[in-house]
Amino acid sequence: MSLRAKILRAVLRGTVRPALARAHDPARERARFDRWAARVFPPPRDVSLREITAGGMALRLDPPQAGAGMILYFHGGAYLTGSPRTHAWMVGALARRAGVAAVLPRYRLAPEHPAPAAFDDALAAWQALRGQGVAAGQMVLGGDSAGGGLALALLGHLCRAGAPPAGAFAFSPWTDLTLSGASLHGNARCDHYLPAERMTEARAMVLQGLDPADPRVSPLFADFPDPPPVLVHVAATEILRDDALRLADVLPGAEIRVAGDLPHVWPFFHAVLPEGRATLDATAGFIRGCLAPSLTDS
Repeated sequence: MSLRAKILRAVLRGTVRPALARAHDPARERARFDRWAARVFPPPRDVSLREITAGGMALRLDPPQAGAGMILYFHGGAYLTGSPRTHAWMVGALARRAGVAAVLPRYRLAPEHPAPAAFDDALAAWQALRGQGVAAGQMVLGGDSAGGGLALALLGHLCRAGAPPAGAFAFSPWTDLTLSGASLHGNARCDHYLPAERMTEARAMVLQGLDPADPRVSPLFADFPDPPPVLVHVAATEILRDDALRLADVLPGAEIRVAGDLPHVWPFFHAVLPEGRATLDATAGFIRGCLAPSLTDS
């Protein structure tokens, strides 16, 4: 681990994790996250941003000289917080590296809009882009944390429908709302970001009676017939480590990369974290590889 990673771990453990442990008002946390991201994490200057309609409002990011193909990306935030704007910083850097545009839908959040509202909005965004002429084979799904679970849930639905995307990737995905992963307890003390003791409360706000094993919220229990390439990144010390590792049971062809002692969704901190930049570089290469066959065929 780099010295910067060690410093970042200490900062997150002393500031963000205690704040999340005390948070009880999702609306207030959304506003705080939005203000913090706008001030500390502005989008890359050479990536253009514009709002578009893709089922609902979405943010489109276009890097310079973008080629054909597209990333359809779902932001994280436990289905309670976050927005396309909070994640434009990281996804813009990824889109620039991959050389393709990215679309970040604004999906409805709990507790005002419990599951499966987020999944319904994700599917609507996919269908809208398809209706606008974007081929399934020219899109790669992606997301982080809850958004990573959402991307994989959508992937399962599309595989079962026989029209999968070119590929999918996820950073530290939340794939199991039954909360049955051993790392949820085993890594409770060493996760630098997420407070394990709040996961049951967060789940209750999201589900509000929905079966936690429903594949629309827990893709760990989904079927993925004939899936495209899938890449998953997770850190060894995360409470969601086993949410990623157990994907090998339902996606045996997926590449699951386990990093060392890094914080949850560490690519978010790519500006200061060399490990974050390396992960974005690797993911960009994966995206280009997924899109290359369809673009050659077209």
